[in-house]
Amino acid sequence: MKNKKWWSLINFVHAFRGIFFLIKSERNPTIYLIVTGIVVLAARHYHLDRIEWCLLLFAIVLVWTAEALNTAIELLADEISEEKRERLGRAKDVAAGGVLVAAIISAAIGIMVFLPHWALS
Repeated sequence: MKNKKWWSLINFVHAFRGIFFLIKSERNPTIYLIVTGIVVLAARHYHLDRIEWCLLLFAIVLVWTAEALNTAIELLADEISEEKRERLGRAKDVAAGGVLVAAIISAAIGIMVFLPHWALS
């Protein structure tokens, strides 16, 4: 039983190492980190209710997850071959498209959550 607990702890260490790698190695996650901070500060400022917080947290996690998966796909594709290969390029494009869709939907969620609060200010 002790070994399973230790193994779980190691898995968390690896997961956090992946998050730090993502932030350090890519430009967009730095932007997402700044935007996440701004959104959280704005949500606190406007005293959002629980549902609004849930919507914003979902939007934030959606973008971060999409970016992490995109980065993983790019790393794997580059590991398979650094030369231009059409299907690997398409896989990378599809993954990047997923990030774009997540970002657009998240921005729409943010606008829908904050717009009523901005209109009242």
